[in-house]
Amino acid sequence: MQENRQWTVENDGARLAVFEYGLPPAADAPTILLVHGYPDDHTVFHRVIEDLAADHRVLAYDTRNAGASRVEAQTDNPLTPYRLPLLVSDLYAVLASAGAEHVHLVGHDWGSVQCWAAVRDPRAAGSILSFTSISGPDLLHLRRWFAGCLQTPRRWLLAASQALRSTYVAFFQLPVLPELLWRLVGPRYARLAANRASDTGISAGTATDNGVRGLQLYRANLLGSGVSAYGLPPMIEVPVHVIVPLHDPFLSPRLTDGLREEVRDLRISPVDGGHWWPVEDSTAFCRMLRLAIAPPSDAGRISGPE
Repeated sequence: MQENRQWTVENDGARLAVFEYGLPPAADAPTILLVHGYPDDHTVFHRVIEDLAADHRVLAYDTRNAGASRVEAQTDNPLTPYRLPLLVSDLYAVLASAGAEHVHLVGHDWGSVQCWAAVRDPRAAGSILSFTSISGPDLLHLRRWFAGCLQTPRRWLLAASQALRSTYVAFFQLPVLPELLWRLVGPRYARLAANRASDTGISAGTATDNGVRGLQLYRANLLGSGVSAYGLPPMIEVPVHVIVPLHDPFLSPRLTDGLREEVRDLRISPVDGGHWWPVEDSTAFCRMLRLAIAPPSDAGRISGPE
């Protein structure tokens, strides 16, 4: 798959590799920005990009923890470059560099986490038309969700179940051991990623590097101060579509409980799939995405079930 254009954006100590596919801006086609998760890079969306590029302008970038993107070393605190506010700043810097004034966001895993923070940002007004979230919670909502569960005895088991699914997060906080593990499992993950995304060509070295560098996301934000910089507004105004893979081993489907209190225009779609459902069943995902972002006059012409 050949991109139309590739360039680099420098932002807050990071050099971000940006890729453009599909129709040119002059075609007046909808623009979609794909934001990948951990431990992937933008190539995880290989099949999705091939499908959407037929009738959309598709943007993707390697986040500051992955792929061809790099971050300058920090002498004071190595976690500082990975705080959530900087990740959001990266997203808006990519949009500005692409001249994308109106965009549909799609985020998976940590890409979704970043997009949730981006749609809470004041810059979202008028620029982000919609947000599709897959397997990546809003960290502010997640904290509120856990607090609500702990205050209600009948929901304690639900909280315990999600805590068990998230034990890997605690492991990632340890020094040295997670890095050593990734150097062992990186080649295996590269093979799995190639099978999921139709042989993207990701090497064992790249997969290992993505896994090692991306650990800083967990260390900087889940137990750090990166999330607190974003206050919890009364309501998210951007239309949000949450796709919930029912067999995701890392996230409970019940994490959407209470989300309607925070999102004015919310749609929740359970799907029969696992954590990487968007790339494992990219045809179904792209059909669902087209229906979600199509103007009302066009939605009826998109055939096929969700």
